[in-house]
Amino acid sequence: MAKKKIIFQGELGANSHIACHEAYPDYEPIPCPTFEDCFSALTAGDVDLGMIPIENSVAGRVADIHHLMPTARLHIIAEWFLPIRNQLMAPKGASLKTIKTVQSHVMALGQCRNVIRELKLKPVVAADTAGSAREVAEAKDMTRAAIASRLAAEIYGLDILKENVEDEANSTTRFIVLSRDKRWAKPGNGKTITTFVFRVRNVPAALYKALGGFATNGVNMTKLESYMVGGNFFATQFYADVEGHPDDRSLVFALEELNFFSKEFDILGVYPAHSYRETFKEEKD
Repeated sequence: MAKKKIIFQGELGANSHIACHEAYPDYEPIPCPTFEDCFSALTAGDVDLGMIPIENSVAGRVADIHHLMPTARLHIIAEWFLPIRNQLMAPKGASLKTIKTVQSHVMALGQCRNVIRELKLKPVVAADTAGSAREVAEAKDMTRAAIASRLAAEIYGLDILKENVEDEANSTTRFIVLSRDKRWAKPGNGKTITTFVFRVRNVPAALYKALGGFATNGVNMTKLESYMVGGNFFATQFYADVEGHPDDRSLVFALEELNFFSKEFDILGVYPAHSYRETFKEEKD
């Protein structure tokens, strides 16, 4: 029986590759050049699932995803958290004294500003971390380094010059797992996250009123982000995560109020909360 396939953006050795292996060890990880290609392959049925990074605790959100999700007609069925351990690597024979430039994905460079400044390296933005490792390995240039995972160093035969170079020890990337099929978590079966997008009606204080139901019904909103639609400064869409299931009484009422003040509303997924969420709970005052 053929292995099921899970697609990720990047090359073999990328952090997304590691997330695929950890979350779905029985699936075959399939690398893909761009997020758009990942979404297309998944929509076409070429693969079974997609592992997509959505935000990093240090470098912030992966911007492309918020624009792709609402129109992709794909469903979030799970989330995965991966602690990020970035390694500074270069071809065999290179050293911290020989390297002048360091290339990686913009998110990884943003997570490692301190070591880049300390070593006076010129950052070079590239498509992804593992691809940077491969390009540096192929160039065999002692002045070029890359920031990528330990797995990438092993795959492409690079020496790690400095380990765990991320600025924050708690740097973690959150991934969402996408499927063509709608698979909502069952209600009453543990902590659940509901993700949705919405656009409010063009009336005064619409956003304030739309979100009021979450406060009055005691629903915890863990994420709310806005972004422009179609390059229009006045067409703003919101992307949100809340704790709870749409069948929960409190969330039913909160979503009813949201719907009343919204011109568009779409649930992208209802899925189990990952256990990692318990590690970053804030203490109540």
